[in-house]
Amino acid sequence: MNNVDSGELFTDKVKIKRALISVTDKTNIEKIAKVLDDYNIEILSTGGTAHFLKENAIQVKDVSDETNFPEILNGRVKTLHPKIHGGILSRRDNSVHIDQLQKHHIQEIDLLIINLYKFKETLKNNKDEIEIIENIDIGGPAMIRAAAKNHEFVTVLTDPEDYSKLINELKSKGETSYTFRKYLAGKAFKLTNEYDRAISDWFNIENINAIDLPQTFSMDFEKSLEMRYGENPHQKAAFYKTNDTRIGIALSKQLQGKELSYNNINDGNAAFELICEFTRPAIAIIKHANPCGVAENADINLAWKKALQTDPISAFGGIVALNRELSLDLAKEMKSLFLEVIIAPSVSKEALQIFKDKPNVRILASESIPLPFEKGLDIKSISGGMLVQTRDNKVLQRSDLKIVTKKVPTELEINNLLFAWKVAKHTKSNAIIYAKDLQTVGIGAGQMSRIDSTMIANEKAKKSSTLAKLKSSMTFESVVASDAFFPFADGLVAAADAGVTAVIQPGGSIRDQEVIAAADERNIAMAFTSVRHFKH
Repeated sequence: MNNVDSGELFTDKVKIKRALISVTDKTNIEKIAKVLDDYNIEILSTGGTAHFLKENAIQVKDVSDETNFPEILNGRVKTLHPKIHGGILSRRDNSVHIDQLQKHHIQEIDLLIINLYKFKETLKNNKDEIEIIENIDIGGPAMIRAAAKNHEFVTVLTDPEDYSKLINELKSKGETSYTFRKYLAGKAFKLTNEYDRAISDWFNIENINAIDLPQTFSMDFEKSLEMRYGENPHQKAAFYKTNDTRIGIALSKQLQGKELSYNNINDGNAAFELICEFTRPAIAIIKHANPCGVAENADINLAWKKALQTDPISAFGGIVALNRELSLDLAKEMKSLFLEVIIAPSVSKEALQIFKDKPNVRILASESIPLPFEKGLDIKSISGGMLVQTRDNKVLQRSDLKIVTKKVPTELEINNLLFAWKVAKHTKSNAIIYAKDLQTVGIGAGQMSRIDSTMIANEKAKKSSTLAKLKSSMTFESVVASDAFFPFADGLVAAADAGVTAVIQPGGSIRDQEVIAAADERNIAMAFTSVRHFKH
């Protein structure tokens, strides 16, 4: 006995004499069984696993021969028997347990190698409810929990990745250490916890979907990518996938380029969520999670040129998302600019070839585009908990607009207002978006006051090559979108001075009438949406 944990006495080295193997995933199982055989460890096994091991010349005793009871109910009952669970759960240092084992002719089981029916995989590939239910494992979790509880005496392996560790342990006279058994027990309980949670979520999916914010909910987080660092070099980071099936950067396939960084994924997600708002061909260029250029056009190549015109300086080193295939012609255009990430539903072989001599550019294919009105949860970590809200999936329709000014916007202005509103929705508040001909010409984002965002958008617009051309031809008539109401008329006045002809904003300020009057005075059309899109 060794003092190995919290000052209590636990059995350290335990010799393995008998093992039970029952696995769905048979990866390398014959190899570990051969090692056990070499150490003269008796092997019990069930059904398909026993058959598989026998085919690989491994000597195996069927569990049904051990229990003197056949598998019944199409295999639903095979290990749920006192001769199995007694052998796993008995304490080797308890005289009462030892006497009862002898009385009932139960032999100890020192090692359990087991994994479970593929319930999660069945959910992904099969919609047949009967098939899903039949892949709920009962005997497996029961044995795993029993062995993990009794880890002082029993070794339980649930992950093929640990087979090599077991082999190393057995090199010490066929024994395992307490530290190793406790490590495996922790993994075992983690497995059964995640397994039961997946089953519970499936049974309760209708209730979960019916309630936007349930009293309790759970999510699986699986490490998908270890990163060199986080937002900054001194921070560690990794990307964890959840069971969320929404199309996006997490489920996209990387076709080329360096490993994605923390900032790449964050910015790429922002770009992709923005681009899914558009049904016509569109391109968004993102920098630091804010759009620096967006355009919508029947010609995707022209959409790229227009998006880039908004702010070509900020676009350098940016993230590009498009809602159409990345074609050869478009790839040729994009190649001249330094970009971190390009994400599209698909990428032609010819386009991919264009970037072969730029191997650092990450190119991702999402296969399709998500719907902007899909439900879901938006989760943000804070100290001591999580902030959870429903996705901002409000899609503004033309019929939602309330015209509040004397001047009514033209059809062209309405199209531009709706376009600018989509961009504002995905821009950090306070957000001001100038747009013309379905392209951004000035963007102000993330400022502490709306007038500051307006001023920044104005300055950006002045530098825009598009705006310069429009002003020189005396045809400049842009629109402006504000993600929240103008608290004072000064923001609208600043936009009017920049030359806008129409405004879209939520409305709802106690000074709405002052703002409307300022718009009427300057012959500007204004639409209220009654919807706010703060983004922090």
